[in-house]
Amino acid sequence: MSEIQIETEPASAADIAGDRIDVLREFAEDLGRRGEELGLIGPLEPPRLWTRHLLNSAILAPLVNRDARVADIGTGGGMPGLVLAIVRPDVSFKLIEPMERRCNWLNDQVDRLALDNVEVLRGRAEEYHGAFEVDQVTARAVTALRKLVPLTAPLLRDGGEMLFLKGSSVQEEIDAAEKALRKHRVREIAVEELGSGQLTETTRVFRAKIGTHG
Repeated sequence: MSEIQIETEPASAADIAGDRIDVLREFAEDLGRRGEELGLIGPLEPPRLWTRHLLNSAILAPLVNRDARVADIGTGGGMPGLVLAIVRPDVSFKLIEPMERRCNWLNDQVDRLALDNVEVLRGRAEEYHGAFEVDQVTARAVTALRKLVPLTAPLLRDGGEMLFLKGSSVQEEIDAAEKALRKHRVREIAVEELGSGQLTETTRVFRAKIGTHG
């Protein structure tokens, strides 16, 4: 069996992760080495692990509020929720993931990396409606906005914020989600591009608040 080739860490990684870079490196090494075997990433991903997955997630960290309570939906192999938890130890994260083996992986990483700001919750987002409220909710490659908004809005406090990593068709998703956005009182909608000068390809973020208060 040939050795797995994990992408060389880009120069910008230390700048983006700051003093948490060593922890992120540990996570990268384990995800790159075991991720395909565990069904967390595809066979083409290790050679682009940093640029396509880790830094694409970590670049969101400056938009996460200090001391916030954050829920990450469909965390999968840890993007963006576990990566953000590594980079932002001041923030409390709930990682919501329906697949047992992925939850086991996430819990293993939480223990191995000594993360005390993470709780892994097995299940779907809608199963936690009414169970708690958070300040911000994140998601990456989960589903289109017209479905994602109804899944996540009930998890947010009044004035809470959505931060969703999206692709180039984000404006079409916003247009198609008009009914859901109105129903869930989503306001201050913006699309921001992050990572200019730091990433080979900028990251698009759908950013919006719900309710009436900031």
